[in-house]
Amino acid sequence: MTSTLPRTVDPSCLREVLDGRWAHVRREAREQLGDRRWAPVYGESVQEARERVTRLAAELATTGRVSLGFPEQYGGEADAGASVTSIEMLAFGDLSLMVKAGVQWGLFGGAVQLLGTQRHHDAYLPDIMSFALPGCFAMTETGHGSDVQQLRTTCTYDPATQTFDLHTPHEAARKDYIGNAAADGRMAVVFAQLVTQGQRQGVHAWLVPIRDEDGNPLPGVTIGDDGPKAGLLGVDNGRLSFDHVRVPREMLLDRYGQVAEDGTYTSSIENETRRFFTMLGTLVRGRVSVGGSAGAATRMALDIAVRYGEVRRQFTAPGRDREIVLNDYLVHQRKLLPALATSYALAFAQEELVGTMHDIQTAVHEHGEEVDEAAQRELESRAAGLKAAQTWHATRTIQTCREALGGAGYLAENRLPQLKADTDVFTTFEGDNTVLMQLVAKGLLTGYRDAFGSLDGWGRVAFVADMVRETVLERTAARALVTRLVDAVPGREDVLPLRDRGWQLAMLEFREKHTLEGAIRRLRRNAATDGMEPFEVFNSVQDHVLRTAQAHVDRIVLEAFVAGIERAADPGARALLDTLCDLYALSTIEADKGWFLEHGRLTPARSKALTATVNALLRELRPHMVTLVDGFAIPHVWKQAAVLDEEAGRQEAMYREDLAARPGGDTPHDTAVTVAVPPGQ
Repeated sequence: MTSTLPRTVDPSCLREVLDGRWAHVRREAREQLGDRRWAPVYGESVQEARERVTRLAAELATTGRVSLGFPEQYGGEADAGASVTSIEMLAFGDLSLMVKAGVQWGLFGGAVQLLGTQRHHDAYLPDIMSFALPGCFAMTETGHGSDVQQLRTTCTYDPATQTFDLHTPHEAARKDYIGNAAADGRMAVVFAQLVTQGQRQGVHAWLVPIRDEDGNPLPGVTIGDDGPKAGLLGVDNGRLSFDHVRVPREMLLDRYGQVAEDGTYTSSIENETRRFFTMLGTLVRGRVSVGGSAGAATRMALDIAVRYGEVRRQFTAPGRDREIVLNDYLVHQRKLLPALATSYALAFAQEELVGTMHDIQTAVHEHGEEVDEAAQRELESRAAGLKAAQTWHATRTIQTCREALGGAGYLAENRLPQLKADTDVFTTFEGDNTVLMQLVAKGLLTGYRDAFGSLDGWGRVAFVADMVRETVLERTAARALVTRLVDAVPGREDVLPLRDRGWQLAMLEFREKHTLEGAIRRLRRNAATDGMEPFEVFNSVQDHVLRTAQAHVDRIVLEAFVAGIERAADPGARALLDTLCDLYALSTIEADKGWFLEHGRLTPARSKALTATVNALLRELRPHMVTLVDGFAIPHVWKQAAVLDEEAGRQEAMYREDLAARPGGDTPHDTAVTVAVPPGQ
């Protein structure tokens, strides 16, 4: 295939498209934080890392970057999208600082802002924003991580003292893995079961002091250190337990539920499950931030691996006088280019998600509009699915990049080991990925009903296949364009070019609808089976349900890529993105071509042509690999990869030395190397 791409593309045009709606936040981060002290440091002890990251957090508070999402009356900008984008930009530097900032200003500060009321804001937000009041977000328990609704910590109201009694009933109920708890936190937002007048009212949150001004635990509060971890050395994860700690009534964050002096409970949301998910829905920023930060870390790894592959040489080919650069090998392109395409696709999906989150939260919290429950549920589902997709992609791709650097990738000085260690936990914090994908699937299966998130009643839900089209194909940024492209696909799909965008979209749309319809049929059949417990009704089709969620995420990510291309003004950048989108779509289909073959959407001949087309796309994109990572616009000083500074010069020097040692300019190689060269390379 002859490439239709221009010989060169201006990377700044790619950057402009990727930077998106909050381009000014990204630009300011590159300028404001563009020096070495914001980059990671290798070889520190845990104590050194914690002290350095705490110092940086305090310095970060003075830049104004942490105030973006807070109300204007406290010096913020009330810009939720800018706040999340700012956290994502921190992830290009030291990931410990990103997590520390996310805990302080995203989780702790965000909970006070979004779950509290004016008196909480006035009393605490200024000190939270300035880092004068370091805090924690104490939700997860040792025995209950993903199942937050079943937390065991209790907070019981006593009208005689006008206080709550906060208590950890047993060791499994202690708050665990809590960032800022082990060393720095002086106050925590603690989630517990609210009990008043002898009745439980579900999970609520309280502001609870945990240390005095000298850093000592307050009476009744036990603080522990989680100890050595695989990564994120600068984050002081710890454990909190409470032995009948008295918490004043006004410390209840009571935006969604209030307790009067006499213990009477009131809420604008009567249904406990709805109230619980409404409260958690306001905290979706954390999940969105983790997904975006995983994407940033992945792009960093790809930047390092692609640049290394452009100068690192290995093996000679017959008739050549020099070894071949890694990026010229098809197998190396297979490693890096589909991952690059996926990273672009996920970046566009993240941009769309952040925009949706910003618009919903601005309408509710800044303009006082009623919560659009359908839109909120869709946002939560999208955030869950993309967080899982981006963090799994990070785990896979950073490992691939580590291998792509060979031994150099194992050295701390080349950044990849720390990226691996620091991002590994992303797949399980802010929601375990498997649980999150179930959340996505349940949203599809129930059409975002009020019972969303609960296993109760699965055996009694009347699933209707007609709702598949309504619930699956919800609005995305490119929906109108996608509909036109899909509708234009003729009946004889087998004669269409594989690079036809409508065919690609139709394939992923078909897979999603078919798997969802299959899951519905199986669930309905189970529900009609006498004696089958409601849990087993769902559990026996869990694999199918998760496959449905994955198919859904793949489809919305492709649609986001299509929308991203539409934003490209430069013809060269648009052509390059269009080709990269082909690679994302076709490599996604290729990875699951067994399913498409089984379901008659690919013939064996078409399947072989699919692989050939992917390989042709790799050859077409090969000259633009560096341009594609240039589009990420990562400041060089943030990379902290010694190999990027040294490898090109070292390879050239070694080559010259080899030539000098062999009069006549014979190419140096040995028999083993010659045998190892793949035929035709």
